Amino acid sequence: MTKRTLYELQAENVRKTYLFIVLFSLILFAVGYFFVWYFNWGITGIIFLAIFIVLYNWIAYEQSDKIALASVGAVPADPEKFYVLHNIVEEVALAAGVPKPKVYIMNEPQPNAFATGKDPKHASICVTTGLLQMMNREELQGVIAHEMSHIRNRDILLMTVVAIVAGLIILLRDVFLRSMWWGIGGERRRDKNDNLGIILLLIGLILSIIAPIVVLIIRSAISRQREYLADATGAYIVRDPYGLASALEKIGNYTRPMRTASSATAHMFISNPFGKVEYLFATHPPIEERIKRLKSLTI
Repeated sequence: MTKRTLYELQAENVRKTYLFIVLFSLILFAVGYFFVWYFNWGITGIIFLAIFIVLYNWIAYEQSDKIALASVGAVPADPEKFYVLHNIVEEVALAAGVPKPKVYIMNEPQPNAFATGKDPKHASICVTTGLLQMMNREELQGVIAHEMSHIRNRDILLMTVVAIVAGLIILLRDVFLRSMWWGIGGERRRDKNDNLGIILLLIGLILSIIAPIVVLIIRSAISRQREYLADATGAYIVRDPYGLASALEKIGNYTRPMRTASSATAHMFISNPFGKVEYLFATHPPIEERIKRLKSLTI
């Protein structure tokens, strides 16, 4: 296997982000076009759809971190109250060679954390109150180093954009299925083009079901691959694989689901926020395997 440098991996993540935005735009246009036809909105609907896609992509790129933080109820961590946390974030950022990210707190008993932002200069790290209560300094340092690796490897933009995109597609699916249930747009289906209407209706129904699954597959593949890389990179940043390994062991033993868990943002966290056994579209590799790999590292 050809070895790639960190800069090559970073460039690959940037390319994947733009590619995912293009693919998502095509999926969104296909689903949106069906809505335009279904509700008989005509050319005006197509124009508004195109404007919406452009605006949404801009928001996903520029404001996705703020949306992700707000969706989980994260608030800025007070530097005096959370002095130790700020100190660890600062020292790990220095070791990683990136600017110190903004620090946020989630009032959540489940031990977990995530990083977000469009680049290292506009990054944020969020940890739960449960993580702070459960971890010692070495373990917390390992978790922060893992999240700092996502920032350093430029995973954060891709992971955050995927979260925003997944959320919208799942929302569109729900809107469509509910409109079908309520019979909205029935007049449009009873026009003279009954055969065409039935075909388009089936296409729209298939898209509404398959589109979220496609997003789940892409999201899972991206997340699982990058979690292993972030574990190893984090261990090298702090020159200690055992702190993160111990932290993951504690996190894995906590089985209660996160109160604010969402299928759209699950892949952003250091571990599965639902506290479930891993499944086909799992957003994270098994914790046992991650611990095994960390303990086998030679620093």
